[in-house]
Amino acid sequence: MKILSIGKKIQFNGLNILSIDYHEATHVKEISTYDYIIISGGDGAIRRTVKVLKDTNPLPPFIINPTGSFNVIAKRHGVPKVDKVLNSLLQETPLKTNTQKYYSLNEEVFLFSAGNMGDLQHIFLSETLRFGILQKGILKYLFSVLFLFPVHLVMTPFMLLSSKRFFIFTPMSFIRKFGSFYGKIEKEISINLENNYNLIELDGDVVTVEESLLKIKPEGNIEVVSR
Repeated sequence: MKILSIGKKIQFNGLNILSIDYHEATHVKEISTYDYIIISGGDGAIRRTVKVLKDTNPLPPFIINPTGSFNVIAKRHGVPKVDKVLNSLLQETPLKTNTQKYYSLNEEVFLFSAGNMGDLQHIFLSETLRFGILQKGILKYLFSVLFLFPVHLVMTPFMLLSSKRFFIFTPMSFIRKFGSFYGKIEKEISINLENNYNLIELDGDVVTVEESLLKIKPEGNIEVVSR
């Protein structure tokens, strides 16, 4: 059995694990021959890994080692501890996996969240607060919500009515669409921002998209080891 660990050096007696940094993923040959890929990090780390490896066929199942602040993907799928998963592999116990959709936004990808509304402002301020006792954990995100609450209260209704603003959050799929909020993306949608330099939030990352026309659509699936 071959296992690739991305983002953290992991060793487990009896298992063959190759550990690499994120930037080295494109240099690993024949990734499709690996049985599992361990990703250590938060939702952004998973997103960036999917972006690099999405053309791998077949793409091995992901074992998530959540070390980020929110870890939405890990919580949604109830991922077990890495040591428990590796011990199950050593004992040749079958692992359960859940399917997680991912989406494309022009040349970028995301798994559950994308937008240029309050989510973008929230991530900016949260990252500004990432120091000292706020370095780790969710406290910086809570402070960000409190600080931005007056702005969100006033601006959100206007942004929901704007054709140049959008927010996608698929964990709220029970709301298919409300103004410029999308809980489901079932087919391609196009959004013209009328600006060739745009900052977009994707799964907690802030990326620059140098195109005015955004094309967003379902792109594929990954398998996540779950309980």
